[in-house]
Amino acid sequence: MPPVHDICARVQNGFRARLQSIAIPDTKMNLAISMILYRQGFISSVQRGNHFEPDKEFVQTQPHNIASRRLWLDLKYRNNEPVLKAMSCVSKGSRRIFMNVEELKNLIAGRRAKFITPLKLGEVAIINTSCGVLEINEAIEQNHGGEILCRAI
Repeated sequence: MPPVHDICARVQNGFRARLQSIAIPDTKMNLAISMILYRQGFISSVQRGNHFEPDKEFVQTQPHNIASRRLWLDLKYRNNEPVLKAMSCVSKGSRRIFMNVEELKNLIAGRRAKFITPLKLGEVAIINTSCGVLEINEAIEQNHGGEILCRAI
């Protein structure tokens, strides 16, 4: 399973099961997506740890422990309802979707771009650009187009 599909499924399943926190593999892509979800207010914290629990003190990732390293995401609820309603992948392994800055502006403005439906109020799109993984507004500010990875609402 590609990493983006994996994090989308794990986060969505964690919210549906009403879990306090979930563990996902510690990769650069997962960390970047998690930090965007944190900055947008969908999750309450991101911590590194092993496959049993978050670290209480700093442990450096090295070649001998890389397989057991995890990112622990604390999920956020409001009035006993999950803050994140849905998280879905846009690009898939068989069909990767790239957009330039003008098409990204159309998505934010409420117009279709290619076959992608526009973003709704409170919805976030995550873009993989040449300068890293960015939220759609950051990508437009920095004038970077790229691959649309996923959307979260």
